[in-house]
This record gives sequence, C-alpha cells and structure tokens, in this order.
Amino acid sequence: MSTEGAMAMIPYATQSINDDDLRAVREVLTSGWLTQGPAGPRFEQAFAERHGVAHAVGVCNATAGLHIACLALGAGPGKTVWTSPNSFVASANCALYCGADVDFVDIDPVTRNMSVPALTAKLEQAEREGRLPAIVIPVHFSGLPCDLAPMRLLADRYGFKLLEDASHAVGASYEGQPIGSRYADASVFSFHPVKIITTGEGGIVATQDAALARRLQLLRSHGITRTPGEMVLDGHMPGPWYYEQATLGFNYRLTDIQSALGLSQLQRLDAFHAARERLADRYDQLLAGLPLRLPARAPSADASARSSWHLYVVEVQPGAGAASRETVFKRLWDANIAVNVHYIPIHTQPFYRARGFRPGQFPAAEAYYAGAISIPLYPNLTEVQQDHVVKQLKKALLA
Repeated sequence: MSTEGAMAMIPYATQSINDDDLRAVREVLTSGWLTQGPAGPRFEQAFAERHGVAHAVGVCNATAGLHIACLALGAGPGKTVWTSPNSFVASANCALYCGADVDFVDIDPVTRNMSVPALTAKLEQAEREGRLPAIVIPVHFSGLPCDLAPMRLLADRYGFKLLEDASHAVGASYEGQPIGSRYADASVFSFHPVKIITTGEGGIVATQDAALARRLQLLRSHGITRTPGEMVLDGHMPGPWYYEQATLGFNYRLTDIQSALGLSQLQRLDAFHAARERLADRYDQLLAGLPLRLPARAPSADASARSSWHLYVVEVQPGAGAASRETVFKRLWDANIAVNVHYIPIHTQPFYRARGFRPGQFPAAEAYYAGAISIPLYPNLTEVQQDHVVKQLKKALLA
C-alpha cells in the first residue's frame, strides 16, 4: 500500500517505449497498411538476420506460435509432447491444442531449465516402453539458454523434433551463437510487454527449414495461398483475385502496427541487453551472502551462454534463518515493490491434475517454486530503485 512520501510502485517488469517507437507506429497508422502490408516482412527479415536464421514467421502471440509450430512439426492425436513444468501453461497447452498428449521433464535445480540427465533417463525408459515423444519443448527460463548441444544429440538419436520455447530469450546466445540459429528445428519468441522487446502482444517462429517456414505461414493465415505451384487450379485460375485454402489454418497474423513497433524496438536490443546484464551483475553483488539462491550464469559446467535476463529470480532458502517466501513476498508488496512468482509448476494446476498429474512427480520444479520470487529487472530500472529493492528485500528476509 502506497503512503505519502513513499517511493512509487516498482513493477517486476515493464516495457520501454521511446519517441522512435511512437514515430514508427504513427507512420504505419498513416500509411494505409494497418495489417498484411510491408512492415510485417521487414520486421521478420530484421529479426531473422539478428538471430542468424533463414526464416522468421510473425504471429499474434507466442502461444499461437507454439500452437502452429507443434502442428507443423507433427503433433497430433496419438503423439506426445514433452516440456518443462517450470514455465507458463502455454508451453504445455500448445500440445493439447493439436490433440496430442503432454508430459513433463523435471528441471535442473541450479539452472531451473529442463534437466539433460532427467531427459536422458526419461527417453531411455520411454524407448523401452515404446512411447517416445514426437516433440520436446525445452524452455529457456528467465532468458538463460538450456543446454542445447546434448539435447540436439538426443533428438537425433531418438527421433523427436526439438522446439525451443524462447519466449524469454530474444537475443540470448548459446556457445556464442544466437538462440534459434542452430540446434532446434524451430524456436518461438515472445513480444509481450514484459519481455525483452515488445509489440504489445506478438511473437515469431524462427527456423532454418524453408518447407517448415512455408507450413507455418499457411497455418498462421487461414491456410490460404495465392502462391503459384501450391494451388489445385494452378495455371487455370479464373482471375487475379483467386485464392485457395490448402489446409486448415488460423488467423494468427501479426499486424503492421505491431511489426513497426517490434522493428523499432529491435534497434535497441543490444542496449536493452546491456542494461539488463548490468543490473543483474549489480544484484549479484548486492545480494551476495543473503539466504537466497541467485540465478545461474551458465547452462551447465561444460557450456557457455549469454542470458537475455528477462527475469531475475531469487529463491528464499528454507531453514536458513530467513522468513518464509510468502512473508517475504507480502513484505515487498507492502513496500511498493510488485514482485511476482514464475512459475507455479504446470503439472500442479487443477486442469493438469484432472489429467492425471500430481504433486511430487517433478520434485525439482516444485522445490524451486516453493522459494521463488521474481524481483524487478527491466532496462529503465534506476540504481536508486534497485538499491531500494535490495534494502527492502534484506528487511523482508528477517525472520
């Protein structure tokens, strides 16, 4: 609750909009093309070049991107998709939209990403039982890339498609290469306002596979084509107005208004990263020695990465003389710091319990959740605000 003289509410995340963004949107609003115009392809091309991929397919949000990526990669009835329980529910729901089943792979307690040893063990058991997944969706939680190289080896060995949920990881890199550029069959990025760059709502599916990109383009736009060579009446069309529905698709397009904002934001991606990284480094220094587990810096002991720092999550350590997570959370909100928790493990949600999942199945994700608090991190966070967050967090931790 705010009091007179108190610092204004500090959110855990927020967008950064400048005059260039406003100018870009105004130009589209007066251009005559609000959607399906030239801004969409320009944003897609720029995003693809920045992330080292051949194809980027813009969509109305990352959930839509996960949906059509699963469809394009073969998810459907009789197939199973595996993902991390430490994510937003969309990472699992996308499989159910396709009629597929979903299962989970527990996380590494240090990185909070899908555990490679847990994935390996689950695949070995699934092979013996004849129930290997069609798709595995690792989630780059908080912007820290998963350990992709061994996951790619497992995908090649066991024959599943690798679909990165890179919603948190715009501009992140793994072993010096941009996320989306090498290891996965496709990667999905999010442009929600709290993410690294924003289009209001929006997303992109990135891939190196031209045929897959074309399937994605059809699926995002009603399954409609006007492309010669794709139509039944090719060469015998009744007129230039002619189009055909080649498959059952959806209205998942990204508008020109959103694309113009995204392209403008993309120009500041390096600056956004630098600011987030500087603030994360500063948190590491200021929070050292407290009864907290701080974020990891690498996907494993054998791999390097650069996080996009979408989130900075601390874990209140039980039995370390600190107050409970619930108490710390409430005290921070009382101090006008709008912290959050990412995420409630998906398998513990009532909907997924009704599908047969139960608490205790993925203990590392549940143990992480029990102490997790996302504290403020965004490019415009000032050092004065950050110092206030740290001061109040130290006070809130007192038992």
